[in-house]
Amino acid sequence: MLGSDEGEGVDLLTMRGRGYPSIRQFTVFLENRVGQLLEVVRRFEGSSVRIVALTISESTEYAVARFLLSDPEQGREVLERAGLPIVESDLIGVELPDSHQPMLQVCTALLQAEINITQVYPLLPGPNGRPAVALMVDNIDMASDTLANKGFIALTEDDLKAYE
Repeated sequence: MLGSDEGEGVDLLTMRGRGYPSIRQFTVFLENRVGQLLEVVRRFEGSSVRIVALTISESTEYAVARFLLSDPEQGREVLERAGLPIVESDLIGVELPDSHQPMLQVCTALLQAEINITQVYPLLPGPNGRPAVALMVDNIDMASDTLANKGFIALTEDDLKAYE
């Protein structure tokens, strides 16, 4: 019921219609030759979009660059105007706990829920200085619920805007 003190009966959704916080990853396919990454990175030069995380995988003929951006909407526009082939995916951003082995805690929580991690990479330290990672998992709904229930702090796209 809308407006109740407890929030009962209210389905809370993100702006993109999801019931969980997520961050968008943009995968860009590039020719595997010198200077290709620089050409993509330069596309953001005249904008307020900051690259928050980047990973690259290569093969003989092409490279796959994966970006997390401080402003995904504007970032997508920049990439589309460049005519680059892109794929958009949802990831989970997780602030790492202050412990001796924070990734062990994250991996253990997801393993106990039988969730597979398919990609992971670090994020630049945010305004609060806490380390964080971006995770691609095989079941984002269950992973989000599992991590929230274990007390992990999820990062949203609004958190990435703080990098601008």
